[in-house]
Amino acid sequence: MVAAGPLFAGCSDDVAELRWEGGKARFRVELADTPEERGKGLMFRDSMSSGAGMLFVFESPREVAFWMKNTLIPLDMIFASPEGRVARIHENAAPHDETLIPGGDGIQYVLEINGGLARRLGIGEGAELRHPAMDQGRALWRCADE
Repeated sequence: MVAAGPLFAGCSDDVAELRWEGGKARFRVELADTPEERGKGLMFRDSMSSGAGMLFVFESPREVAFWMKNTLIPLDMIFASPEGRVARIHENAAPHDETLIPGGDGIQYVLEINGGLARRLGIGEGAELRHPAMDQGRALWRCADE
């Protein structure tokens, strides 16, 4: 479910939101916040609804790289800083590709959504991510904000 408008009040553990000049998007997410969950990610899934995704949460900012081994669907990877600023987007990562996809340094959050969706919605670098797993004292878009 990609939605906009009054649904954007507050935060929920199973929802990640993005906003940028000219738009907002909301995704129902699964969290990958342990090494085991991050290691498995979205592997072995043959589909994902257009309003769904997975949010990878790291304990601290770091250099990250992902691959698509055992991943069956194309994905967009949205890499964000500890403040929630989108630093990089890798579009349409190819299923089964074992080439490392660098997200850059200083990344703490990665949102994976269906391949091609970021471009269709207009999500780009500089967008802001919101989720309650983020340090609200550092977040550009806090859960308490509209």
